[in-house]
This record gives sequence, C-alpha cells and structure tokens, in this order.
Amino acid sequence: MPLVAASVEEPQLPQSQPDQPLVVVAPAKRRPRGRTTLIIAAAAVLGIAAGTAVGYGVQAERAPTPLTALSQPGLGYPAKALPADQVPDPLPASQDRQVRTDGDLRKLLIPKPAGWSENKDELFVQDGWMGVQNYALDFEDEGYMFGRLLENDIRRVAAAAWKKGAHRTANVWLVQFRSGATTGAADHAADQRAYMPDEKHGAGNEGDAIKGSLEGRYYVYKAQEEAGYLPLYRARAVFERGDVMAEINMFDTEPISKKDIRTLAERQLERL
Repeated sequence: MPLVAASVEEPQLPQSQPDQPLVVVAPAKRRPRGRTTLIIAAAAVLGIAAGTAVGYGVQAERAPTPLTALSQPGLGYPAKALPADQVPDPLPASQDRQVRTDGDLRKLLIPKPAGWSENKDELFVQDGWMGVQNYALDFEDEGYMFGRLLENDIRRVAAAAWKKGAHRTANVWLVQFRSGATTGAADHAADQRAYMPDEKHGAGNEGDAIKGSLEGRYYVYKAQEEAGYLPLYRARAVFERGDVMAEINMFDTEPISKKDIRTLAERQLERL
C-alpha cells in the first residue's frame, strides 16, 4: 500500500477588517523594586523622631516627681532633733571600738612585760610603726603578700620588738585595715591560720584557742635543728578584733612554753 503524506493545514491568521484600525498595546512599566520599602522606612524614622521630640516636650513641662526615700520608714533619724535632756550619752571609749582604733594605734600595743627590754636590733620597727612593705618582707612570697594587703585596703601597722636574756625575742604587730573593709582583718587572720597545721610552712599542729577570741589561736612550733647551730624554737599567736589583726611571734634557742605565748596573746586581746 503506497504511503501517502498527510497534509498539514497552515494556521489561518485573522483578517483585519478594513474599517477597524490595528491597535498595538505597549507593555506596562514595572515599578523599581525597593522604592516602596524606602518610603515606608523614611516615614517610620520621621515618625519616631517626631514622637521623641513631642515626648521630651511633654516631660519637660511636667513638674519634677520626688524620688522614693532610700531608708525604710521608722529607721531614720527623727525629723526634729531630740531635746538636750533626751540625747543619749556617747559610748565610752572602752565600748566604742572605732574611737579606740582611730586614735594612735601604738597605744593599743601591750606594755613591755617585766624582765623584757626594747630590741633595738629590729630595724624595721621605727618609733612604734612598721611600713607595709617591711611587714610583707616577713612572708615567704613578699610580693604576693604586699599586693594582697593592698587589695584588702590595709591602713597601717603598729609594732613592738622586745628581747629577754641572751636569745629570746618577741614581736607584736597590730595590722589595721580601713573601716570600709569590714572583713580585711578577719580575712588576713584566717589566711595565716589556714596553713599553720602544715609542717613545712606552719607549726605542724592545730594550735590552741585563745580565751575570749572567736577564732584566735596560738601555736608552738617544733624545734628547727641544723648541724653546727643552736636549735631554734618558735611560738606564734594570730587573732583579730574589729578592723585590727594582731600577731605575736616569739623566738628562742630554748623551748618556749604554751603559757609564755598564751599570756602575751590574752593580754593583747584584752587591750584591744
């Protein structure tokens, strides 16, 4: 059967009518992207600025509002001063610790015990005072201790140095911190007591409590012996009262009894 090619009809274009003109429609222009967003953002900024200006104007015209009292009701001083016959008497110096320690701190050092004399070989003690840097030299890491004392807001150090017989010496230090640093003396005393049980750096024992002190303790060290030298004995007391940390050290080539260091510590605590 012969193959017959199928005919394809061409599409017929619509015929324009002679009485109807051909209309050509131009494509619509697209609005540039982002213009609307920019207009909205500008309006928002202008609105915020205008609102802020109006707010400042309104606030400026208002009468100032007094702040709430910082103190609680009933805890402040009376609005009027008390009559002279009702004003309470000030605390005596024996009860007002700040009055006692704000004066000459050297007066709070215990007097030289009987049988003792001033140790003029102690160069760091001058007229009852010791410099903070000289006090820090007594510690193994003097640089760290000096910085630590400054951080705790140390104020001053009153000191006394005595000697008795051929080899016994004693040092008494009153290390005072500023009144704003309420824990300066307590922290310093606690740091010193913390390593005392250690045999290498401390006394190697827990020590004994000082009567009348909350945390104060006194310690008797084991003798340090080295060939060719006399043995070295040491005792130490550490305690605090208010903004003052007190430390007493005794050295001798003969044994130091607990009573010797305890007596000095109790007397110094009582004087504080």
